[in-house]
Amino acid sequence: MKIRCAARAEAYNEEENVIMTINKKQNGSALEIALEGRLDTMTAPELEAELNSSLKSADSLGLDFSNLSYISSAGLRVLLSAHKALSAKGGMKVKNVNEIVQEVFDVTGFADILDIE
Repeated sequence: MKIRCAARAEAYNEEENVIMTINKKQNGSALEIALEGRLDTMTAPELEAELNSSLKSADSLGLDFSNLSYISSAGLRVLLSAHKALSAKGGMKVKNVNEIVQEVFDVTGFADILDIE
């Protein structure tokens, strides 16, 4: 399942659209989500809504960040919420994190909280 999130980016440029794509696969109780684009204030609510509905039937979550170019504090909040929801189940793993996103995880302490492969 592929979900495209588009929002007007007034803070950047009135004509520019910020887009994040959520690619979702569920295999039994294991949920895999690959994100493309920016996870920021404009797109985090879309991921949060998708996780809220999908985590009801999932025991574990794998997040593929190989095509995620940016994460803001709004995105971090969504990750923390998902991490808490899955801590009593099978857990959450974050994979393929680029240097920019890893630096955000390091500076904020999320590198110590999340299971990053």
